[in-house]
Amino acid sequence: MDWRWDFTFDVVLPQLWAAAGITVYATVVSFLLALVGGLVLMTLKVSKNPVVSFVAGEFIEFIRSTPLLVQIFFLFFVLPEFGITLPPLTTGILAIALYNSSLCAEVYRAGLLAIPRGQYEAAVALNMSPRHAFRRVIMPQSLPPIVPALGNYLIAIFKETPLLSFVAVGEIMHASKLIGSEYYRFTEAITIAGIFFLVMSLVSAQLVRAVEQYVNRSILH
Repeated sequence: MDWRWDFTFDVVLPQLWAAAGITVYATVVSFLLALVGGLVLMTLKVSKNPVVSFVAGEFIEFIRSTPLLVQIFFLFFVLPEFGITLPPLTTGILAIALYNSSLCAEVYRAGLLAIPRGQYEAAVALNMSPRHAFRRVIMPQSLPPIVPALGNYLIAIFKETPLLSFVAVGEIMHASKLIGSEYYRFTEAITIAGIFFLVMSLVSAQLVRAVEQYVNRSILH
């Protein structure tokens, strides 16, 4: 294999390093939006209103059952037909956030359903308000099983960002393909891009593990 180190250090690394910032930004913003969106969808799905609950449940299933790339293309190519034109990065972030919101909603719901009914009844017996009971009794017990799953989605979102290259967002994968097309050398660009993703995924996994340990310590104490 003809590997050129000068090309790697002079061309590949600087351009991919710049693109890594876009990748990290898209990941963090998409994840934060997914956390909020998932909470909203979960609240709607467990609503006592059967119509709201049904619509939210069907929406979640529809989003979960549709490929993320199709959703990105829909927002990017179809919305302009209705007069809504968004920048490529914004479009990609919204698509990833929407897709993962449906996944996070199910994680939230599973975490809440895992709490024994007796916990709710005990909170009511202690004359706690619903808000106080949720904050002091229900939420602390639901966090330990929820945090690891949400952490996995953070890493998954990071690995979904290469799909943004299909709408010309200058993230790592898009930058590596441009380098390969311009210099007719894909080996260095694609390999370094893979190393970037590997290192950043490992760092993200360590951060998630640290948060998980912190949450477990907080609950136990």
